[in-house]
Amino acid sequence: MSTLRTVLKRCLALPALLVLSAGLPAFADTMGGGHGMPNASYTLRTGVAGGKMVYIGKGGEIEGKVNPDLVVHEGDIVQITLINGEGAEHDIAIPEEHAQSQHVNGPGASSTITFHAMSAGSFVYFCTLPGHREAGMEGRLKVERAAPPANVAQAGVDIARDPADLPPPLAERGPTSVHVDLEAVELTGRLSNKATYQYWTFNGKVPGPMIRVRVGDTVTLSLKNAADSIMMHNIDLHAVNGPGGGAVATEVTPGETKGFTFKALTPGLYVYHCATPMVSNHISNGMYGMILVEPPGGLPKVDREFYVMQGELYTTAPYGEAGAQEFSVEKLLAEHPEYIVFNGAVGALTQTHPLKAKVGEKVRIFFGVGGPNLTSSFHVIGTIFDHAYDFGAVESPPLQGVQTVTVPPGGATIVDLSLPVPGRFVLVDHALSRMEHGLAGYLVAEGPPAPDIFKTETSPRPPAPPQAHQH
Repeated sequence: MSTLRTVLKRCLALPALLVLSAGLPAFADTMGGGHGMPNASYTLRTGVAGGKMVYIGKGGEIEGKVNPDLVVHEGDIVQITLINGEGAEHDIAIPEEHAQSQHVNGPGASSTITFHAMSAGSFVYFCTLPGHREAGMEGRLKVERAAPPANVAQAGVDIARDPADLPPPLAERGPTSVHVDLEAVELTGRLSNKATYQYWTFNGKVPGPMIRVRVGDTVTLSLKNAADSIMMHNIDLHAVNGPGGGAVATEVTPGETKGFTFKALTPGLYVYHCATPMVSNHISNGMYGMILVEPPGGLPKVDREFYVMQGELYTTAPYGEAGAQEFSVEKLLAEHPEYIVFNGAVGALTQTHPLKAKVGEKVRIFFGVGGPNLTSSFHVIGTIFDHAYDFGAVESPPLQGVQTVTVPPGGATIVDLSLPVPGRFVLVDHALSRMEHGLAGYLVAEGPPAPDIFKTETSPRPPAPPQAHQH
């Protein structure tokens, strides 16, 4: 006990910081398996309260509570991050879940544990260092059988474009005249299950519609700004040879329509975006998309095509806050996004519009980065790109057998992949910390197993170690 008194004396001399932060469920994970996204996340920071060593809650319903109950649901993937808040050595353990963190020794040191909550019940979490549990570092993990409660805020429309929503390959034809109509629409959209954002869009979705033309086509593009818009908008297409990529000709006030005509001279996959100042603000609010200029004869045939873009949102509140989120110009200029997403929203390609295919199919993904700031290291976990058209250059020979492709802001790529086995394959930016900001997608392949290519081997889960005592 003398050691414990020494630790307590040291702790009491420091500020009684802080916090267990209740994370929001980022993604539903109904299929299990590796690289599942946690759908129940918490952050614990150690501190002192009432003369005891404790974990203290911050955020949502647990704000300010000492050793708060952590409520999850059976089947959840749970992530708990422990941060040392006062300098004494600590850890966190939940023996029934076979989960225990590393020791964190100094202020700011941290450790993260992740586990699958397999069985309903009430389980103790505590610090295993001698005397710390008795000194107050103990709480409850409650795993409930009931389905998660309905999302509090489903306000706002679904702005996430379905990745299967793109024009089919063009027939083998000669150059022709093509007309494209776009509309700048400002609307309150669903950023996550509990948050909304005032998006600026092309045609009400993020990304804007994929435009598909053939090299040599004469394209007439009309841009209308919705009458109820607040801002001016325009469009800059990277496939255009002309001032501003068309932006100069399409600066439209609310209710106005303008257009221009261009000839598609160079095959490739190109980004388009709004270029009204502040350009980065318009892009980050959702005003980006892609245009494919097919080469003569088109691209090699595949079974399915998908349209995916990565973007960033800069909000005043931190990632995971509920309610209407507001834009932060300071974070934009500092290139510090709170949200990094595929197709405009958290869960767009996991909960709302996962990519779906069948075993044996050849899949093509048209991938671009709206940005406005971050470069993507695009990767699909569990498969290899058969072909990658680097930077969207379709006239250059594609790379073969590629694991990850680099795509800069305002850049694009085309990747082809095969699906020889069933399962869920996770789309990520391999700067993997970005998953904690909402960036992930699922490609689900259905079909018969192929054990000659891939099979799993499992052993029974060992019983939980006995606890010394229960409080």
